[in-house]
Amino acid sequence: MPYAEVNGQRIRFEDSGGDGPAVIFSHGFLMDHEMFDPQRDALAPEFRVIAWDERGFGETEFDGQPFTYWDSAKDCLGLLDHLGIQQAVLAGMSQGGFLSMRAALLAPDRVRDTQSGPEDADHLPAYKQLQETWLEVGPVDELAQTIANIIISEPGINETWIAKWRKRPKEDFKAPGDCLLDRDDITDRLGEIDCPAIVFHGTLDQAITMEQAQQLCRDLPNCTGLVPVEGAAHASNLTHADQVNGPLLEFLRSL
Repeated sequence: MPYAEVNGQRIRFEDSGGDGPAVIFSHGFLMDHEMFDPQRDALAPEFRVIAWDERGFGETEFDGQPFTYWDSAKDCLGLLDHLGIQQAVLAGMSQGGFLSMRAALLAPDRVRDTQSGPEDADHLPAYKQLQETWLEVGPVDELAQTIANIIISEPGINETWIAKWRKRPKEDFKAPGDCLLDRDDITDRLGEIDCPAIVFHGTLDQAITMEQAQQLCRDLPNCTGLVPVEGAAHASNLTHADQVNGPLLEFLRSL
């Protein structure tokens, strides 16, 4: 299993290799690099596909210290350094998008290519309560199903990821949860991200509204459009890859 020593973390990643243009996928909260298996299979014949486990998730060996998405952005760029990749398309789902936009701000010359603001104040108390419950009792049935339905909302796939969550110490939720819920607002800096971009958004997403996705596309100067993924919740690339992979390939080939 490949690992990279980056910024004091031992980062787990997968790399399809090859000579094609590089695309690095950054996963959403509570997920890991395997959520992009459908994209790896579709893209690898033409592109070098990298997917990695961010701090606090998957098989990355995380130091357990508080961090921000700016730190995660530096991890992403550090992984590219480790792989000898000077420039890549950054693709992120949810928190993977948060860190990818920050990476684009930190190193615009390295990015060929998702919500930019802080957590919605109306949702914050409920999300904080979910975090507190998880830290107290772990991903018990009702809590795990509630969160899985927000992220995935596909019964069979839900169970796969819930099983992963239950293998981890419940305390692992602390630092990544704080990072997510207390993230800073970079909305006023989106105009600085002038690389081409595309936004995919599930029509049944409960975590981020379609209006927020539309606003993000408007705020990114070179957004080529928003792709509504019909019937999908938050992790639309995982559950509805048939609607995502075609437009994604078309976008990548246009760069």
